[in-house]
Amino acid sequence: MIRIYTVYNKKILKEIIIEGHANYDEYGKDIVCAAVSATYLCTVNGIFALKENSIKIEDNNLQKKIIILQQNKTVITLLLNMIKCLESLEKQYPKNIKLNKEEKND
Repeated sequence: MIRIYTVYNKKILKEIIIEGHANYDEYGKDIVCAAVSATYLCTVNGIFALKENSIKIEDNNLQKKIIILQQNKTVITLLLNMIKCLESLEKQYPKNIKLNKEEKND
């Protein structure tokens, strides 16, 4: 299952973490993983094209993390759109994707 965590601090989006594998189909043929990856990559590339230093990416084989460095309206709008797209995928594939909201009060 792909797990997606949206991390907020005082109701301000701070991070988005994506981890796991959908297991909808075999590796290389999994349309759910492909949809999540495409949504993530399009969003990240769009943000870098518009506001290059507004996010930081940590990406390894197990986890992708978007860390928000600047609370910019354009960046937040793109990230919230990504979350909405992922929520739509979660509704279509509830056995393969789960979104979780975390509130951290530092």
